[in-house]
Amino acid sequence: MDSVRAAGGLLTALSLLAYAAGVLQPYPGRAFSVTGVMVGVTLAAVGRPTRGDGA
Repeated sequence: MDSVRAAGGLLTALSLLAYAAGVLQPYPGRAFSVTGVMVGVTLAAVGRPTRGDGA
């Protein structure tokens, strides 16, 4: 599950950079960066170890 958490963090970071770029210079498809942030945060939350995992 750690790879899911890492992928979520990476997707969130890249999407935030894309969002910032879209604020400075509008480009086609920039609204997908918001979707990327939502999916990235979700993956990071799902990939987080729980108490039962021994971590």
